[in-house]
Amino acid sequence: MTASPIRIAVLKFSHETVTFLPYDTTVADFTFEGSPARGEALLGAEGRSYLGGFVKVAHEFDGVELVGITSPLEAKTGSGSGWLTHETYEHFVGTMIAEIAAAAPFDGVYLSLHGAMAVRGVARPEAELARRVREVVGPKAFIAATFDPHGNEDAEFLRHADLAFTVKYFPHYDDRLQGERAARMLVRAIRGDYVPAAVTVKVPIISPTVLQWTGASPWMDLVQRALTWEAREPDVTVNFFFGFPWADVPDVGMTFQVTTNGRPELARRIARDMAQTAWRQREALLNTTKIHLIKDGVALARQAVTEGRTPVVLADHSDRSGYATWLLREIIDGDLAKVLVATVTDAQAIDALLDDGMKAGDAFDREIGGLADPSAGQPVRVQGTVLRVTKGLGQNDGDRWVQVGFGRGNVLVISRYLTQVIETTSLVEAGLDPGAFDVIALKSRVHFRRGFDDTGFARTILLVEPDQPFLGTVRLEGLVYETVDLAAYYPYGTPAFDPDDI
Repeated sequence: MTASPIRIAVLKFSHETVTFLPYDTTVADFTFEGSPARGEALLGAEGRSYLGGFVKVAHEFDGVELVGITSPLEAKTGSGSGWLTHETYEHFVGTMIAEIAAAAPFDGVYLSLHGAMAVRGVARPEAELARRVREVVGPKAFIAATFDPHGNEDAEFLRHADLAFTVKYFPHYDDRLQGERAARMLVRAIRGDYVPAAVTVKVPIISPTVLQWTGASPWMDLVQRALTWEAREPDVTVNFFFGFPWADVPDVGMTFQVTTNGRPELARRIARDMAQTAWRQREALLNTTKIHLIKDGVALARQAVTEGRTPVVLADHSDRSGYATWLLREIIDGDLAKVLVATVTDAQAIDALLDDGMKAGDAFDREIGGLADPSAGQPVRVQGTVLRVTKGLGQNDGDRWVQVGFGRGNVLVISRYLTQVIETTSLVEAGLDPGAFDVIALKSRVHFRRGFDDTGFARTILLVEPDQPFLGTVRLEGLVYETVDLAAYYPYGTPAFDPDDI
């Protein structure tokens, strides 16, 4: 017997918002060649990510029609983005809802989200999007979503949606796999083979993202425990939201979300077990990674070079604007040699250099970076020679990298936007040989481990931050929260939490 035709609307609205940055994210930040996208352009936009996994598996089912609803792709500013304005949110969500209504009816909806979006005037933007989608598609349609593990989510989202699937690894190796799971389970639910029953539990733990590397215990152990539950119990999904502390929002912090096929008590039992395990290990969760002050980290890098433990990665994990110059200044003042700094953000410098028609071989002498916010520090003067101009890593074709040789075999890469270099191949594509440097300085927290640690490339890895607890620091007490009460979360208070009550 042929299965009934299924129509699924596909939407994307994903943003990791750093609310402590002093500038807002606007419609223009999501608008560039190819974005927003709709129809087949949206469905084919991100083949290796959540969306690509969802589309691939959905197309494997007979009689499934996917309708790409006009959606913005990732913002040009990436994770160096402040609050979304209310107008920006309404602009895109309003377009989506109107388009869904015009193309209705739908049997299902897939949302490609992040979970840490923060919008001025909208407390829980992902849940609000699900609520508005539910209003237009009606109670019988099924809504599924995929999330980044750094989402700040509570029970509100699944009050309006039916299914959620969160990446388990950091670095994020399984985003495409979670998209595939979402497609498979959404089609099953539409065909009556899966009846979602979910339990969501907030655990009052708040942690900086640099400590959440799943290559180390106990983060690794919690992921493995979730996978074990999924393996031993049929049709179980265990979502582990690590939380994103740079968003000053009401649902910040750790969350476990368990969905079963019509078995709410099993969902509760698994959620209780995951929460109990995390709470027992709360102290260890915040002591997984050594963080050095920048001066100390540079000294350790120099020692590693002397001892032949190269390449060394210096990861400036706390820079959330991309403009921070603390590490660059220490490298110059310390007269380090054979260092690649990738990257320091300076949009004005990029524009000025391009306007001047700068080319390889030109002399370079100007101040770079700094001043975006207090955490960026002061501009640093760099004197050297322009090596080349290449395309940046962002989705915006207007992004450019300017590479400047300076000092004793050093190279500085200037970018228009905050750039996390994740793979060594990105450097190679830009004409750089990562193996030619003793030290590589990156603006990344954990993602860089994908190409520099898990591959065995780097022999020494050092995570650094400035002396003061600026934006991005592991010392969250140094930030000024207005919505979040840190005392309600471990380790900044003694919250009354008993997992046995779940």
